[in-house]
Amino acid sequence: MSGTLVLVRHGQSEWNLKNLFTGWRDPGLTEQGHAEAKSAGAKLKARGMRFDIAFTSVLSRAQVTCQHILDAVGQGDLDTVRNLALNERDYGELSGLNKDDARAKWGEEQVHVWRRSYDVPPPGGESLRDTGARVWPYYMHDVQPHVLRGETVLVAAHGNSLRALIMALDGLSSEEVIKLELGTGVPVIYKLNADSTVASKEVLSH
Repeated sequence: MSGTLVLVRHGQSEWNLKNLFTGWRDPGLTEQGHAEAKSAGAKLKARGMRFDIAFTSVLSRAQVTCQHILDAVGQGDLDTVRNLALNERDYGELSGLNKDDARAKWGEEQVHVWRRSYDVPPPGGESLRDTGARVWPYYMHDVQPHVLRGETVLVAAHGNSLRALIMALDGLSSEEVIKLELGTGVPVIYKLNADSTVASKEVLSH
């Protein structure tokens, strides 16, 4: 019995647009971000997708994206679980800073290391490995059992929390995962085998 897991990064946020490090700060979606989330929902509806349960983070940009998708498929009142395990990577002292200002303060090379290394956290924040250390157990314990029962599950979350999850699903190395780019509002559909391995993966690009 094959279950379906749909991962969606939230639509463009106000701070994505302004090129700011966001992390656990809570800006809303831009007009484009709302449109991206609704478009994701429309694509999933066109596939005849119906969800049994949805998971999202405690940050509004992911929650609103989740709601737009559920509204689009006609399931606006579906049971939705919110948990900070799915939150974006915490950027610590970088949160709220313009990426160019951060480069001016710490140097381009250091900021690049914080953004693109696997296990070097910014001051007071999390590395991608740290993010995975909270995402993976939550997925295994709370999300995956639904998929393995043959259910269709939506996870609306963030670039780095989903990157950490895809690393595990796709068996990516630490070098491969830091090159992985996830578009805002782009659904990634996994079919899982009964042993939790990936049977198929499809990206519904813009």
